[in-house]
Amino acid sequence: MKVHEFLDEGLGHSSYVIDLGDGTAAIVDPPRFPIAHETLVDRVGLRVAWTLDTHSHADYVTGSPALADRLGATFIAPAASRLATPHRPVHDRERVDLAPGVELIALATPGHTPDHHAYLLSENGTPVALFSGGSLMVGAIGRTDLCGPELAEPLAHEMFRSLRRFDDLPPDVAVYPTHGAGSFCSAPGGSQRTSTIGHERAANPLFAIRDEDNFVEQLIDGFGTFPSYFARLPELNRLGPIPYATIPDLALISPDDLARHLDTGGIVIDARSIAAFSAGHVPGSISNSLRPVFASWLGWLIAPDRRLAFVLDPDQDRADLVRQCLDVGHEHLIGELAGGIDAWTNSGRATTATPLVDPTHMTDCVIDVRQANEYEAGHVPDAINIELWQVPTADLTANLTANLTANLTANSTEGPLTVMCGHGERAMTGASLLARRGRCDVVVLDGGSETWSAATGLALEVG
Repeated sequence: MKVHEFLDEGLGHSSYVIDLGDGTAAIVDPPRFPIAHETLVDRVGLRVAWTLDTHSHADYVTGSPALADRLGATFIAPAASRLATPHRPVHDRERVDLAPGVELIALATPGHTPDHHAYLLSENGTPVALFSGGSLMVGAIGRTDLCGPELAEPLAHEMFRSLRRFDDLPPDVAVYPTHGAGSFCSAPGGSQRTSTIGHERAANPLFAIRDEDNFVEQLIDGFGTFPSYFARLPELNRLGPIPYATIPDLALISPDDLARHLDTGGIVIDARSIAAFSAGHVPGSISNSLRPVFASWLGWLIAPDRRLAFVLDPDQDRADLVRQCLDVGHEHLIGELAGGIDAWTNSGRATTATPLVDPTHMTDCVIDVRQANEYEAGHVPDAINIELWQVPTADLTANLTANLTANLTANSTEGPLTVMCGHGERAMTGASLLARRGRCDVVVLDGGSETWSAATGLALEVG
């Protein structure tokens, strides 16, 4: 038996192909478009016989129903997930023979979600691998607040009891989590993706806690905010996502089409670099540079029923953009502006610029759109923390006036704003959202807090 790992860096999502040793394979927690997985399977001459989901995923659209339908694989999922799609439901302690000598044991491990199961694989009777989903992770434990804040504590207690089910496993059992570094589904952890039971016993601080109340307190204290689209994807996955044989192409639309799209309430996402957006963009468009975390911010900031059109540069990967949109359940993709921003200007239409500035040209009033834990680890003194997802609706006046200091006066809060983050991408998104609210006096720091500290020689503020 051999396990191959696949990583979606932007979502912090790991999935796996298991070579079962008899010419067949199982895929664990596949993404909506498991192209790389199928490429590997074809290359080594395997047949996908099984596809397994550990729980109702909140961060991405599952690929298991489509795989089962297309390839004739058996789709295994917890019975507690109550899926509406064809599948083989498994219950706690149920055993499934995946191949000669390879057995799956389903372990009910509620906590991350109520329906969560881990899958223990044994080879010739010896436990060898734990596919732990969103329960035990590398240096971390799955968060328990995805089903609502009112369930965070009860599910944290369940998580404690679920983890104890791993106490008797041999230390050399490999641990293959679905979530890890970069995932909003985990409490803070390390950058490694896979581990062993023995390593987690020695190095995972939450896994080592033996007092249940202390565990619950420590786990919940580590939670930050998470994308709003997490609330809707579990039901989409339960009912079954729209199947796609391949990643669809983006249609081409004219400047006239794009203008009508905007006039009728459509959203324009400018996925170019922040430097390109800064130099000139379609008025009212939202900057979200195409990068691994594109999908997370799209899903967090834009409602799934909104119609989306895109502005791209010629060398950008259209298939990657479409895949990321569909991975978080955004299906209403109208198309991209044919000819890009040049076509817009050549049609006689105006563009808007958002200046990128160095630290010497920052305004007195600074908004830091990073998440609270990032901000607290080190920020520009007097910068005000408004997380990016809050920008569209935040009461700017109240936030600014509540943070007046000797340096940040009432006069400066009424003037121009500098928006910053860690590198510039989130800050440009924030600036574009502010522009849609009518704030045209906004500049973006080219870089982040470390850029400011290096340029000024001043220390960052902590806390």
